[in-house]
Amino acid sequence: METRYEEASKVTILAILWNVFLSVIKIFAGVIGNSTAMIADGIHSASDIITSVGVLIGNKISSKPGDKEHNYGHEKAETLVSFLLSIMLIVVAVTIGVDGAKKIFNLNDVKVPTLMPLIVSVISIAIKEYQYRITIRVAKKINSPALKADAWHHRSDAFSSVAAFIGIGGAMLGYKVLEPVATIVVAVIVCKVALEIFINSMNELMDVSIDENQEKQIIEYCKQTPGVKHIKTMRTRKHGAFAYVDLVICVDGNLTVTQGHDIANDLEKKLINELTIIKGITVHVEPCTNEMDLCNKDLDINNETIEEIPCSECNSKECLNNDK
Repeated sequence: METRYEEASKVTILAILWNVFLSVIKIFAGVIGNSTAMIADGIHSASDIITSVGVLIGNKISSKPGDKEHNYGHEKAETLVSFLLSIMLIVVAVTIGVDGAKKIFNLNDVKVPTLMPLIVSVISIAIKEYQYRITIRVAKKINSPALKADAWHHRSDAFSSVAAFIGIGGAMLGYKVLEPVATIVVAVIVCKVALEIFINSMNELMDVSIDENQEKQIIEYCKQTPGVKHIKTMRTRKHGAFAYVDLVICVDGNLTVTQGHDIANDLEKKLINELTIIKGITVHVEPCTNEMDLCNKDLDINNETIEEIPCSECNSKECLNNDK
């Protein structure tokens, strides 16, 4: 069975080979066929080569285990690569858009292209859509933010080729303005995708929490764990493709230290085994007594995530003992 790193590397190396092929034929067809749109599309494909190499490097680094300097591992390397790829995509989008805007005001400089770049644009659309589909499938399977960013780079290249096709076809029919207009539309689409990747990767670098559904799953597993009466606090943070969880739970105050430890240990094992996104979890145990201040202090759980039914034992609305 292939490892996470091997799956990511295989699809990325395939993408690099396809992009080398596309870059060469696009630029050649653009020069020979008098199409600046196809040349720009070829440059876009060449940028894909750079981003795919970046993904390879990010995947290689993130696959390394934790060491003395990086106790939590290197998974954030993938997020860092996604962040850098998004910036590159934004630069590419702005460059393409500005070039298209300039052409609108200089239509006399737009040459009528030949059939060759039109054919190459169709080939490019098919290959780039294929690349997007196989890359996004693997990215979702292994939950790789860098690979997801690279997949959308492939999709943006497909959009770029669609614009080139419309522009080239329109110019051949006598509507030269279609080429720069289509180029600007593609630039906007690429920029939108890039901004979404930029925001997501920036949030992950700032230790964003996992999504609400995943947090609800953690709460449900806590409810199913014998001995857990109440979640006092829950904090989560994404770490590349994985996440770390910190929990403070309340148990019967009359239990021994060993019994409390066993409850926490059972909960940790259950969460790590059932939720693949969790790489590490820390569970701190506190006594739950009849005094509300000991069981409900510094509560850090949204009221929406657990039913607001006061517990007769500790008067806490969020106490998990309500459902038992």
